Amino acid sequence: MNDKYRVTGLMSGSSMDGVDLACCDFTWDGQDWDYHIIGAETFPYDDDLLRKLAGACDLRQSEIQQLDLELGSYYAYLLNTFHRKTGLFPDFISSHGHTILHDPSRGITFQAGNGRIIAEKTQIPVIDDFRSEDVSQGGQGAPLVPLGDRLLFKQYEGCLNLGGFANISFEDSKGTLRAYDLCPANMALNSVAALEGLDYDMNGEMARRGHVDEGVLGQLNRMDYYAADPPKSLGREWFMDQFHPLMQKSGLNNFDLMSTVLEHIAQQISMGINKAGIGSVLVTGGGALNQTLIERLKHYTQASLVKPEKRLIHFKEALIFALLGVLKIRGEINCLASVTGGRKDISAGTIHRI
Repeated sequence: MNDKYRVTGLMSGSSMDGVDLACCDFTWDGQDWDYHIIGAETFPYDDDLLRKLAGACDLRQSEIQQLDLELGSYYAYLLNTFHRKTGLFPDFISSHGHTILHDPSRGITFQAGNGRIIAEKTQIPVIDDFRSEDVSQGGQGAPLVPLGDRLLFKQYEGCLNLGGFANISFEDSKGTLRAYDLCPANMALNSVAALEGLDYDMNGEMARRGHVDEGVLGQLNRMDYYAADPPKSLGREWFMDQFHPLMQKSGLNNFDLMSTVLEHIAQQISMGINKAGIGSVLVTGGGALNQTLIERLKHYTQASLVKPEKRLIHFKEALIFALLGVLKIRGEINCLASVTGGRKDISAGTIHRI
């Protein structure tokens, strides 16, 4: 079995801010994994694809299949462009794709971006479909990143990702890895920023200008999801069906709405950190650059929040999905039942060879 791998990880997150590609080298020394991100780039979606992705959960089955094929061809184009541009050619590609359906309670999850097409058009083996097998065995199919957190970032007591949704991973007092989605993050903040014609609230300036409405804040904090015990996970359907209507009905101006939503996010994340009893937290994802959010997190928790260098902030999920692909190739566990709630640990993913 090899001890060294070069893999390109592909990640398209729920905030839909683009496709992250990270070409990474991994080395196994017999006890630990080491990594190096040797090239990385984010490719924004064009307006047409953004519109299709935003409305994907309402598409008919035939339309979903067509979008899967379209995204597969698009991802292959991006990968070929990236590899030629950087001169980096990996052993294989590990693709998360883009989640367009996620309702584990109904046994449904689907990540679009057809791996077979990617393999054919890049002439590089591809691993994808990391979630469906776990959902079929009663799990949430999410989150999957925490195993990578344990293997690559065990110097921290916990890892917090501030992407479209906020999620946390940590080891409990018995050494069992735990992880779950805490609340919406950039998906909610970006939707408010869009009301002002912005892609996102740079540095949290909109939130800083607004005022928190305690009534709306209370409504958000009382949502049923927060009372449920982990394992649990969130999807865009939940956001559109349950969270977004509360924002629309709030009657607040855009700045007060931003301030209130950010305060809600800070409170929910901090409760998760404090409940886990973790002292040092690695913070990554686009939300790590929101200064107002970080300030409010520091207000509510005494944990040490550590922000790494920007490349890791932006590409940690692509890095970890590259590692999950390595584990799949090796036939090793890459999906933990203690995290997802599935019946057993599995080596998840589908391998498309050329």
